[in-house]
Amino acid sequence: MERPSRLGRGGKILAISLISVVVIYPFLAVVATSLSSESDIAASGGLVIWPSHPTFDAYRYVFSGGIVSQALWISFLVTAVGTALSMAATIGMAYGLSRSGVVGGRFFLATALFTMLFTPGVIPMFLTVQKLGMYNTLASLVVPSLVSAFNLVVLRSFFMGLPAELLDAARIDGLGDWRILTRVVLPLSKAVLAVVALFYAVSYWNAFFSALLYLNDTSKWPLALVLRGLVIGGEATSAANEGVVPQQAVQMAVVVVSVVPIAAIYPFLQRYFTKGVLTGAVKG
Repeated sequence: MERPSRLGRGGKILAISLISVVVIYPFLAVVATSLSSESDIAASGGLVIWPSHPTFDAYRYVFSGGIVSQALWISFLVTAVGTALSMAATIGMAYGLSRSGVVGGRFFLATALFTMLFTPGVIPMFLTVQKLGMYNTLASLVVPSLVSAFNLVVLRSFFMGLPAELLDAARIDGLGDWRILTRVVLPLSKAVLAVVALFYAVSYWNAFFSALLYLNDTSKWPLALVLRGLVIGGEATSAANEGVVPQQAVQMAVVVVSVVPIAAIYPFLQRYFTKGVLTGAVKG
């Protein structure tokens, strides 16, 4: 096999470098602007690449105990509780539907797949949430999206692909369905569980439309909805008018705060992505 030429290697390095710059540049600009003073932002026209007078005033304002701090706590709570409940419901339903002979299995699977093709409208969902007494409660951010049909199908397909001999051996040893799920199936499914949990966490963390529909109390707003309000004006503008911190710096600081927690999860889940690729495979 011929070794790749220097020109080919150079082209790959150049392409990767350009892609890296395109990906890193926006985030670098956001972080730099959040650390900039009023004079730096005014001199650069609103977007700073390297602040001449760095300051943490925007972050002090964000974490000073106002609506942003409250929204951050609510987002953490909704994401943690929502992800845990969604994973429990999805795992239980996926395992049940992956086993043959389950009464009503085809009906429940067809019902789940139906929601992938025909999603309910905004008004029926709003009326349902209101009639169930979840309007203006944090439950409205979790219950309507508790189970994702796509994640359910992914988990069910993975469970069905596990070696049947392994599950039969566990049943012969006297294990019931609950112990088979917790002791055999879940340990073999760390990779797919990590991916599905990440999907749920990102969905709950970034959700703002459901909060916009179901919450009219600003003290219950999650971070994504507060960020929307800051971008279109709101508290950042009032802070700037009071001379506390620059408006753009507050906006970018909230963007950084909203991005960092989810970005920090990836390194911890990466080992499951790589370690569990061949989990459950049957050796020939």
